[in-house]
Amino acid sequence: MTRVFLTHTPDMLQNYYGERAVAALKRHAEVRINPTGRVLDADALAQTARGCEIIVSDRQTPGPAAFFRHAPNELVAFLRCAVDIRNIDVPAASAQGILVTRATPGFAASVAEMAVGFMVDLARNISSSVLVYRQGSAPEARAGRELKGATLGIIGYGVIGRYLAPIGQALGMEVIVSDPYQTVAAPGIRQAALDALLAESDFVVCLAVATEETENLMNAARFAQMQPSAFFINLSRGNLVDEAALEQALEERRIAGAALDVGRAPDQMPSLDLARRPDVIATPHAAGLTPEAIEHQAFDTVRQVAELVAGRVPAGAVNAEAASRLARLRER
Repeated sequence: MTRVFLTHTPDMLQNYYGERAVAALKRHAEVRINPTGRVLDADALAQTARGCEIIVSDRQTPGPAAFFRHAPNELVAFLRCAVDIRNIDVPAASAQGILVTRATPGFAASVAEMAVGFMVDLARNISSSVLVYRQGSAPEARAGRELKGATLGIIGYGVIGRYLAPIGQALGMEVIVSDPYQTVAAPGIRQAALDALLAESDFVVCLAVATEETENLMNAARFAQMQPSAFFINLSRGNLVDEAALEQALEERRIAGAALDVGRAPDQMPSLDLARRPDVIATPHAAGLTPEAIEHQAFDTVRQVAELVAGRVPAGAVNAEAASRLARLRER
């Protein structure tokens, strides 16, 4: 029977995979779970996964070149239970004939709903009022702002951006999208260059994909283009934001505030220097942490394992042409 190694720690199994997915996986293969209780580095992963043909990895467990050079001889595939595979060295895997796969994004609704929550919180001073009440005092009743009639600027028109845009419209917002690689055809949504979006938006929601091109996309010059009354929201990756520039923009009140679910702290968490600020709302990379979103990606890996066991290349494969070890499963 094919053997699968799950890299997830107990906390990750509960929050990022789930009992139903583990049970489903066991119907297709013998399943071994990371016994160490910690995230595995390259050497530890090579040792603990010995004897397994397939690895199903969490987003924190890297797949560097050092791992693939010393990977067990029987390893055929390295499956990532996430969309982001930047910490997997795909060329190194290909050089060893090992298949790499990724999951599909099933978190559009979850993350888009968090964006709406952030906008309401920022506009109506909810978190700041709650904190004062919890300290035993009565907060000042400050006038808020309505989303209706405000302008929502969405940077990146991927699955989340396409889900969020019509929600903004339903709330009565004007929606502007900036994405040089997409054409926006939806009625009532205006596509614009990033400079124009930043200058016109009351809420800027960053949803662009993290690549070398988008590293520090939001820098000092970009924040300077925003309105002093505007809010910045990052639900993509911390790599897209120059955090020193964001902190300076907040300190000098060149923007009104920010909401962050991601940052440059470990596991893409918001950085504490920003998260502790009174003009920042921060959550611990939890926008996609709902049972529906979690199970979507977990069951993607279950389906991928089932396809591999059946001798087929699964959907989500990124280097199928180089995965010469797949023949070992087909020969069984």
